[in-house]
Amino acid sequence: MPYDAAWVLRFAEANAAQRAIRLLAGTRPMAWLFTHLLHHLDGPVLRLSRGRRSITSALTGLPIVELTTVGARSNAPRTLPIIGVPDGDRLVLVASNYGQPRNPGWYHNLKANPRCSVVFRGRRYEMEAYEAEDDERERLWEMDVAVYPPRNDYARRAGDRRIPVMVLQPAPAAT
Repeated sequence: MPYDAAWVLRFAEANAAQRAIRLLAGTRPMAWLFTHLLHHLDGPVLRLSRGRRSITSALTGLPIVELTTVGARSNAPRTLPIIGVPDGDRLVLVASNYGQPRNPGWYHNLKANPRCSVVFRGRRYEMEAYEAEDDERERLWEMDVAVYPPRNDYARRAGDRRIPVMVLQPAPAAT
């Protein structure tokens, strides 16, 4: 997957407005706004731009990809915009759910059906997911927080829930 990590703006590299919006996203009111408004606007914008643009990415400089999973119960395709931080040819997705007490639906979908796809810069990639554990999880968590510091705020609000870190790697070719 030609996912160039050089284009991802670490927090310190983002401009002042992007840093401010990222920090505000860690607050309860802005997390609510992201969950209930911005998140839902990104889907249509990503579809109209064929995965090339999102409102969140424009405002924050965050790496937004369009993730399609298979529903854990419905077996229907589910597509949503999500932050995908590159780690070589893999993507790291953090199931923070804005600090809510439950894991997001996409996490359960990937656990039940690890095959998925992402659209990035107008190209679709077939991927396979697994949950990072132990040292790998800690390394990837810190890498993600370097891009999106509010994850630490979300972790505090999540209480006893340990926020999962999912890794998407290129899926083996179907035979």
